[in-house]
Amino acid sequence: MTAQLLDGKALAAQLRATIKQRTAILGRAPGLAVVLVGHDPASQVYVRNKRRACDEVGFRSLDYDLPLTTTQHELLALIQRLNADDSVDGILVQLPLPVHIHAQTIIEAIHPNKDVDGFHPYNMGRLATRLPVLRPCTPYGVMCLLAHTGVALSGKNAVVIGASNHVGRPMALELLLASCTVTVCHSETRDLRGHVNRSDIVIVAVGKPGIIPGNWIKPGTIVIDIGINRLADGKLSGDVEFSRARELASWITPVPGGVGPMTVATLLQNTLLAYDLQR
Repeated sequence: MTAQLLDGKALAAQLRATIKQRTAILGRAPGLAVVLVGHDPASQVYVRNKRRACDEVGFRSLDYDLPLTTTQHELLALIQRLNADDSVDGILVQLPLPVHIHAQTIIEAIHPNKDVDGFHPYNMGRLATRLPVLRPCTPYGVMCLLAHTGVALSGKNAVVIGASNHVGRPMALELLLASCTVTVCHSETRDLRGHVNRSDIVIVAVGKPGIIPGNWIKPGTIVIDIGINRLADGKLSGDVEFSRARELASWITPVPGGVGPMTVATLLQNTLLAYDLQR
């Protein structure tokens, strides 16, 4: 068996095209405020991609590039202004933030209806209670990829490796919403290999290249690799040993070109929904 590739780049392009068509008939262009504090190179790349995607679909991108010396008080004041601005539908503050700014305080300051990252406790709580509105973008993108396989998810055994607030935990909630039987593994998990080998769906979001050997994958499994790591030779790698895993899985995401493009596309989808909430 050789797994079929889950081409996130192609699927994201389809989703952006649909969003662009919808945007063209709106009364005004949805507005997304993208806030970047400091000059972290990876964050600059992510922000540039998000702003480019906004331009592609006809959104209005409002750029706030703030110096590293920006205080938490100044950032909170900006967020309050954006919350009160009716022309701003979505607010995205790029993470990670500098160490002198408490990220959770900033997340909770964003109005829940403008929280297009889906990180506000209100939006996380709605997902937990099976009433999602603005959903965390990466898990939402993964669910779009899983839907693209055409495989019925109900009753499937799914393992999520990584328990972060922004990816692993909401990913588990999304899978529960799809009626999967879900296991979440983390740094204290015993017999990680056993959990992986028993699963029909394996989703890895750790940030350590090759932490999941390919021979752990049960034949026919769907493998979603959210990790993206830069190796010493400059190449990008996921968290799963791709070449061997592809020989066993039924579907697998490449790195890059898998989950990453879907994260940006679902951010746009959330912004369009936030526009509707504003109205």
